[in-house]
Amino acid sequence: MALVEIKPGIFWIGVDDRTTDLFEGIWPITDVGIVNNSYFINDEKKMVIDSAKAFQIDSFIQNVQKAAPPSEIDYVVINHMEPDHSGAFEALFRAAPKAVFLGTRRIVDLLREFYGITDRVRTVVSGETIPLGKRTVEFIETPMIHWPETMMTYETGDRILFSGDGFGGYGSLGDTIFDDTCTDIDFYLAESLRYYTNVVAKFSNMVTKGIAKLESRDIGIVAPAHGLIWRSEPARIIDLYRKWAECAEGKTERAITVIHSTMYGNTALMLREVTAALKEMGVPFDAFDVSRTHSSYILPSLWTKTGVIVAAPTYEGSLFPPMVYALDMAEIKGIRNKKVFRFGSYGWSGGAQKKFEGAAERMGWEVFGSYEFIGRPTPEDIEKCRSSVKEFAESL
Repeated sequence: MALVEIKPGIFWIGVDDRTTDLFEGIWPITDVGIVNNSYFINDEKKMVIDSAKAFQIDSFIQNVQKAAPPSEIDYVVINHMEPDHSGAFEALFRAAPKAVFLGTRRIVDLLREFYGITDRVRTVVSGETIPLGKRTVEFIETPMIHWPETMMTYETGDRILFSGDGFGGYGSLGDTIFDDTCTDIDFYLAESLRYYTNVVAKFSNMVTKGIAKLESRDIGIVAPAHGLIWRSEPARIIDLYRKWAECAEGKTERAITVIHSTMYGNTALMLREVTAALKEMGVPFDAFDVSRTHSSYILPSLWTKTGVIVAAPTYEGSLFPPMVYALDMAEIKGIRNKKVFRFGSYGWSGGAQKKFEGAAERMGWEVFGSYEFIGRPTPEDIEKCRSSVKEFAESL
């Protein structure tokens, strides 16, 4: 894409990515893509904010050159050292011989460890400002959003917050980079929630603290490192991140996430009866087959909903492996304090329940109840399990 002017003298110089299949090597983005946003401030002093992935070096440097000759760049701001933002810094260091690289103390350390860059590097701290001419930027340390070294950069004139991974989302940009010219805002909102739960959610307490640091500032535009630039409704994405962070404190939707798997269809038979009961009650729920659905798409529902139903059989004296993986990912991502009910079939032995209870205990999930049956569920099994599930739903 060509340079895009955000405000007079401030430009987007990012690089769209429709090549990467797995963000962080884990999360599927083949169908949606992602953008690595970078920005340029053209004033008496010239400043680049963030860069791009290593395989995007050529495109990124070309965009920098469209903004200004690299030899004229005075400052390079590093909001975050993760390689999807810092991968082009070595090339920019060589291309911009007078540029001073700015970051938190930990950023400076990582710049040395990742790329061996030690010259023309300067540490900045929260509240520090740098005048560029007509414009001034201020630095705000926001650790653990989502690495320990992260910060945000605030341009005081047009009130632009360059927020790094904070307030970001999946999704390539196509023909727009702004919220008010986007033709499918619901898509980007859903991908922002998926990004939050996949990448940031574990550090929700730090998100809350980071947002608190911003409250004294009038923010006119939110310009994150991934996703849309919010110039029409900057408060919208900040409020959503605040709401999603509060889910870690139990402020969740009174609804259920049903995660299920089956070997030979016996657990699936009971699942049909259970979901029918939920529909009869008018209980909102999402359902995911953990054998076929990547955890990336399950985590948003688990994160935002109060109740969980786990439907999975016993497998060789333990819980069905795809379900073990799904619960492991929930644990890794800090999904805690849920209320859960489990059911499943077993054959020549049990064992799934013990494995499930261990996972629930580690995550602080309250086990409301469970129901196991041998082989195919009988009419009596179905009635008992349906009744228990209804009690579980009412308890929410």
